[in-house]
Amino acid sequence: MSAAATSKRLDLAVQYASRADGLPARERVRAWARAALDADGRRGGQIAVRFVDADEGRALNREYRGKDYPTNVLSFAYESEPRLQGDLVVCAPVAAREAAEQGKTPEAHHAHLIVHGLLHLLGYDHESGEDAALQMENRERALLASLGFADPYHDQDQDQDH
Repeated sequence: MSAAATSKRLDLAVQYASRADGLPARERVRAWARAALDADGRRGGQIAVRFVDADEGRALNREYRGKDYPTNVLSFAYESEPRLQGDLVVCAPVAAREAAEQGKTPEAHHAHLIVHGLLHLLGYDHESGEDAALQMENRERALLASLGFADPYHDQDQDQDH
């Protein structure tokens, strides 16, 4: 395979370490990941997405962020050039609870979390200031709209840790 073909290839592993209802199929996760990478001008990468239960989500958040609770999505970037490489961990119970609280379908919220996590892998950061947060949110809005999902921040009045 040529270097150009390799750089365009998306190697995606989706792991289901949770038995929660409403988890998206691999094909949906692939479509969301592909959209985020393509919109950033990246045609490929090596990404693992793992759906976990609350215990694993909490342990990972505690170990890597020093926060003793399960969060909705964690991003672990390994390489950005020449190919993006990283892992996303989605805590299924947190995602389900948030979707219900926000009046979203589980699919819409999972799409948002995958896109959000991939943007972190691509270098976007919502914690370094209002301008950076707005840039990331606008990117999420555009990507999700292109995938047929509503604005994830519309009428959202609660602060989230994502």
